[in-house]
This record gives sequence, C-alpha cells and structure tokens, in this order.
Amino acid sequence: MKNFILGLAVLSTVAMKAQTQIIAHRGYWQTQPPTTENSLKSLENAQKLKIYGAEFDVRMTKDGVLVVNHDEHHGKMEISETNFKELEKEKLSNGENFPTLKDYLKQGKKDPALQLIVEIKPDKTKEKEDELVQKTVKMIKDMKLDGQSEFISFSLNICKELKKADPKFKVQYLNGELSPQEIKKEGLDGLDYHYSVFEKNPTWISEAKALGLITNSWTVNDVTVYEKLKGQGIGFITTNIPDQLKNK
Repeated sequence: MKNFILGLAVLSTVAMKAQTQIIAHRGYWQTQPPTTENSLKSLENAQKLKIYGAEFDVRMTKDGVLVVNHDEHHGKMEISETNFKELEKEKLSNGENFPTLKDYLKQGKKDPALQLIVEIKPDKTKEKEDELVQKTVKMIKDMKLDGQSEFISFSLNICKELKKADPKFKVQYLNGELSPQEIKKEGLDGLDYHYSVFEKNPTWISEAKALGLITNSWTVNDVTVYEKLKGQGIGFITTNIPDQLKNK
C-alpha cells in the first residue's frame, strides 16, 4: 500500500510539472478597474493570482538608470536619450511614479513564489546592450533575486551575454526565427515565440521538448489558441488574461 501511495504521489508531481504554466504579460493589468501595464500595481495583482510568473520590460535611461517600460518612449520622451529626472516627472496613467527596476524588484521580492520574467529590451549598440545586461544582472544578484528571476529578449546578443554573466540563468529567445536545434546550438535554454510561429512550425514544440528546452508562447489572449498550444504540450503561456487561463 505504501508503494502504491508513493507511486500516486510521484505521478501527481509529474502531472503538475507537465501542466502549462501561466505568466502575466507586463503584470496583471486588465483588471476591474484596469490599471497600467508594467506598473507596481500590475505586479502586485499578478502576485495575488498565484500563477507561475509575471513578465516585465527593462530599459536604460541616458544617465544609466534601469527602468521598467515596454515602449521606447515614456510620454513623448525617448527613454535612452533622456535622463531619469526628466522621465520621472511624468507619472504612469494610473498615477504611479515611473518605475525603476529597483522599485519593481522590491515589489517582486515580497512574493518569492512568483517568478520574475525579466525581458531586457534591445538597445542601439552592442556596447549599450552589454552595459544593460551587466547592470541588470548586478542589481538582481545584489538583491538576491537571481533564483527568482528568468530572462527573455529579442536580442540574441543580450541572451548570450546573460548566459556569459551566469550560465545558471534560464534564458529564452523571443524573436522567432531560430529553430529549436539552433537555440540549443546557441547555448540558450528555450524559445519564447509568438503563437503564430508555432502555428507555422507545428513540430517545434515537440522538437524543443526532446532537446530539453523550455517552450513558451506570447501573447496568448484567446482560449482556443491556448487550448491548442496546451494540447501540443507547451510549457508556458504569456498572456494578458492570466485570470481567465489559469484554471483552464
């Protein structure tokens, strides 16, 4: 009987690990009332959902401050060409201060169960990208959040620099043109592609899994698309509707 119970426990653990996990895209911001993407409130909302993780975007200001923002511009100001003191004068649409990465990580640290999916945005030169990686990694390590953080980027250079910084980091590529075999050859941990890429390449999820790679898809806001990807065995889904998909 003990062996039977132990066997059930093992099967249950395997099944849980096999389930498609949910990541909130730029936090959980499509609430009622709605808040602002990449805001501290959106991260707090994601923490309350008890899902796998929350994704957010990191950029660097002209004077080297790391901030959380998806677009190249904050208001009408180009982030990479503007000092932080100017940028912080314009608040987010929900009234919050323009968030620094440090502020965001402080909020993230309040819930160790939620993985922080750090998207480092491409910059104008390799030198700038390398500086952005170095500063981001240092801050995450200084705050002892390296075990709670995973990384994604559209820049192959950024992905490779992250692996150089710490080979233990989980790093996934976003751009969509590399096959699972090419991702493996580059020394990365997975592919995090728009769902249309997997529709065009229906064998890539199974091929990636066979290679031991992480599989993720963005931005899945349709239940039918989610169910199809889940049926193919995808590991993770990044979505604007994490509240709706987490129990599917």
